[in-house]
Amino acid sequence: ADALNHDQLLTTIENSLIENNISGSFFCFEITETSAIANIELARKTIMGIRQLGSRVSLDDFGTGMSSYSYLKELPVDYIKIDGVFVKNIESDVIDHAFVKSITDIANAMEISTVAEWVENENIVGTLKNIGVDYAQGFGISKPMSYSALIDHKTKIDAIIKKSF
Repeated sequence: ADALNHDQLLTTIENSLIENNISGSFFCFEITETSAIANIELARKTIMGIRQLGSRVSLDDFGTGMSSYSYLKELPVDYIKIDGVFVKNIESDVIDHAFVKSITDIANAMEISTVAEWVENENIVGTLKNIGVDYAQGFGISKPMSYSALIDHKTKIDAIIKKSF
């Protein structure tokens, strides 16, 4: 969170991409709403610079800051990560449901993709799909795994898909 407040962050990212011959399109940088609003002008400049490098930007913990919606119009992000505190009880708490729906509706109007955090089971996945949330993170999607396990898992899924068609 602190890195966003350093005016050399963008230069450091750009130099690292060049030095390692890596395309910026491989990265999505995640910043917290709180750190972005601490210095909104520098955050906007940095976000725009990161996007010019071909990378995407996600605004994390959305909804936990003060006046979240008013700042959203000023931050040119690609994704909004809906804080898990609003997702974990979405099935039983009408306020959480309404809040997630509201964030999703605003994001859709702004052509920003949404990601729900703390998705712990298939029922929550279904509720989020009905609301229109684009992506989900959490144990209800997958347990954490190493990179090698992820590659092995993907290979198995690809084989099943090819066999099915």
